Amino acid sequence: MPGSSSPPGTRRQADDSGLSTVEVVILAPVMILFILVLVAFGQLVDGRGALDGAARDAARAGSIQKNHALAMAEAKKAAEANLADVCSGPVSVVQTSQGFEPDTIFTVEVSCQVRGLAMLGLDIPTRLSASFSSPLDPFRRSA
Repeated sequence: MPGSSSPPGTRRQADDSGLSTVEVVILAPVMILFILVLVAFGQLVDGRGALDGAARDAARAGSIQKNHALAMAEAKKAAEANLADVCSGPVSVVQTSQGFEPDTIFTVEVSCQVRGLAMLGLDIPTRLSASFSSPLDPFRRSA
């Protein structure tokens, strides 16, 4: 190109000016949203693990009690203690096994609404539940 001060085959710097600013403006919100989605799904995975542990502890706490009413009260107390910082609403503990007779299995289902995607502004109700069984202890408490 006659009259051009740049050597042939090279591009002029003026063509690329502002391109990195546009890339940052477009990519930064996408990256931030991606990180927030990962954190939200991480909370769901953490909630699932906490719910599994709470169901295990609730079944065990109930299986060592002498009577059914006390067993359900202790199971609910154990589940609520485990899920205090995980659930955004009340914790539900329901016995799914039949009766409370010796040499049977005590099964409970624990459920609650997990925070999960609410931090992204997506108010999608995410109710998780977990179930666990524990044999009724033959040497249960006498009081």
